[in-house]
Amino acid sequence: MLAKRIIPCLDIKNGQTVKGTNFVNLREAGDPVELGQLYSDQGADELVYLDITASHEGRKTFTDLVKRIAACINIPFTVGGGIHELSDVECLLGAGADKVSVNSSAIRNPQLIDDIARHFGSQVCVVAIDARQTSEGWKCYLNGGRIETDKTLFDWAHEANERGAGEILFTSMNHDGVKNGYANEALATLSDKLTIPIIASGGAGNKQHFKDAFETGKADAALAASVFHFGEIPIPELKAYLHAEGINVRI
Repeated sequence: MLAKRIIPCLDIKNGQTVKGTNFVNLREAGDPVELGQLYSDQGADELVYLDITASHEGRKTFTDLVKRIAACINIPFTVGGGIHELSDVECLLGAGADKVSVNSSAIRNPQLIDDIARHFGSQVCVVAIDARQTSEGWKCYLNGGRIETDKTLFDWAHEANERGAGEILFTSMNHDGVKNGYANEALATLSDKLTIPIIASGGAGNKQHFKDAFETGKADAALAASVFHFGEIPIPELKAYLHAEGINVRI
């Protein structure tokens, strides 16, 4: 069985790491290069950087940041935000990213998933899905959780899988920043329905939550932000706990 992965996520706004609750009320959490280097040194398996206010004007600045990150870490990292076409992917991979994450642009243009997979390989394409549980089921959202779409979580994830995505990064907007645990029931359903790895995101508040995401949620990786950024759960401590609980992690 493949080792379960621990992935710190760094949301970037104006060159700084930020973190909010339910996608709002952002506060600064530190320098993204310094944090990335710290997590790399602490034993994180991968990193995810998301340019949460990505725009055409900001792309060059963010590419420079990706180059600085790549020079300081020795683990794979994924970059997302403002990726609309293959040239954006080429630019970020050229700057040192290992994978790219597409979200709103993939919903608007699903063919983008096929194109990235065909040109760069499925392993490069992470499809991020921001979904909220509503009275009508899990609905997918665009633009950092601002716009509801007609797509549902499980159908869209299945389509992304079929189109060639290498992984699904599922963030529960209901659970984001609340620290009451991941959306394990939805995660388990995704794991059962899909043939590609699932990254859990949204809800980590203690070490038990990570264990639950792996055991109950059947996730392949668990992503978190604030518990790492603000020193609540040191990564070496988390991995030692998971190992002691019988979870296969890289120590």
